[in-house]
Amino acid sequence: MPFSERIGVQRYRFPGLKTLLAKASPSRSGDQLAGLAAASEQERVAAKIALANVPLRAFLDEAVIPYEADEVTRLIVDSHDPLAFQPVSSLTVGEFREWILSEHTSTADLERASAGLTPEMVAGVSKLMRNQDLIAGARKRPVVTRFRNTMGLPGHLGVRLQPNHPTDDVKGIAASMLDGLMYGCGDALIGINPATDSLEAITTLLRMIDDFRERFAVPSQSCVLTHVTNTITAIEHGSPVDLVFQSIAGTEKANAGFGISLSLLQEAHEAALSLKRSTVGQNVMYFETGQGSALSANAHHDVDQQTCEVRAYAVARKFAPFLVNTVVGFIGPEYLYDGKQIIRAGLEDHFCGKLLGVPMGCDVCYTNHAEADQDDMDTLLTLLGVAGINFVIGVPGADDVMLNYQSTSFHDALYAREVLGLRRAPEFEEWLEAVDVTDMSGRLRGARTSLPLLDGTREWMALS
Repeated sequence: MPFSERIGVQRYRFPGLKTLLAKASPSRSGDQLAGLAAASEQERVAAKIALANVPLRAFLDEAVIPYEADEVTRLIVDSHDPLAFQPVSSLTVGEFREWILSEHTSTADLERASAGLTPEMVAGVSKLMRNQDLIAGARKRPVVTRFRNTMGLPGHLGVRLQPNHPTDDVKGIAASMLDGLMYGCGDALIGINPATDSLEAITTLLRMIDDFRERFAVPSQSCVLTHVTNTITAIEHGSPVDLVFQSIAGTEKANAGFGISLSLLQEAHEAALSLKRSTVGQNVMYFETGQGSALSANAHHDVDQQTCEVRAYAVARKFAPFLVNTVVGFIGPEYLYDGKQIIRAGLEDHFCGKLLGVPMGCDVCYTNHAEADQDDMDTLLTLLGVAGINFVIGVPGADDVMLNYQSTSFHDALYAREVLGLRRAPEFEEWLEAVDVTDMSGRLRGARTSLPLLDGTREWMALS
């Protein structure tokens, strides 16, 4: 279906929804690299005006990637809930934006609509929003999940403790893990990116974390971020797997590049559920995404990178994950060039994921060759905290020595929780108070008053 819009004497034409979505996107280097971006700000404005007048129903009639060519499209179409869509079915994209932001639209209204929204609808409305709109809209849509503790409650901010080591040295990882726990981090996850995918190394790390968790009764969950097939093998060998990890993307071709399919993810989901290791809920998957992943694999089908990213959330939604993490600046400046683009992408991803009912977190990060710095990360961290992000990442010193990129530190999490008045997962916070890491208000007591845990962990480290 073609679209057009006049700006002054110039008429801009867009042959279909795919082109219209791309041209309406805020400027970013990935779309420019792919030749999909608007050629001028005037064309971008024309595309936004045209997009605002598109009925939401149009997204049900025109797929940006053909149904027969892509299993993610088939998932989106086949799982669409017409009853949930009904309250917004008569709206245009512009009217949908007004409906989301209206004081008369409640959290319950947004929750009921989620199953009726497609990724393309959500990506489209986000392209019409300012940053403050993305923050306000996401804040209205909390998504709560449970495994051994509860993530996503309003007024809470979780932290994935990321104690990576360049050689998978167990004592080095354990030391970083303990450092993070003493700062009150780790309620979202204790998750390690292994330097090797050997089954022996993966099993060793899983058993180390699980031994610590059981010994000190830590109400958190663990994950070694290896390929899903390795995790399935680890489960078959009796390893203590809590959450199953996998990177996912928004097209079948991009997922094939990751070595996965929807059926393989279903197998992993069922394997994790069969272990029955959770205590307060059944959300057993952990997914990571990032704008530019489909483009970097030449698997984007000429769809703009943000729309491809939101399609990945449809994949995530199918498997009711405990956590979803957009690793927003990790892929590099070829896709998000500078701090401004990274900040915008992080807010987009969080808003779009939440609107679809996905428990979004964000690795507030950048690579060392991007035009960004830690001040940009401070800005994004603060904005996401206001927006109600489920979790962020905690890395020693904000510098991941294994993955070689810059993220957020344990101190950054303390800052965000303090200035925004955010708490840890309630079960985790009770544990921190019980072992004297925090007081009743959630503030750190300091090492001198945390002797019981410190003495116990010293003994555990000596035995490990």
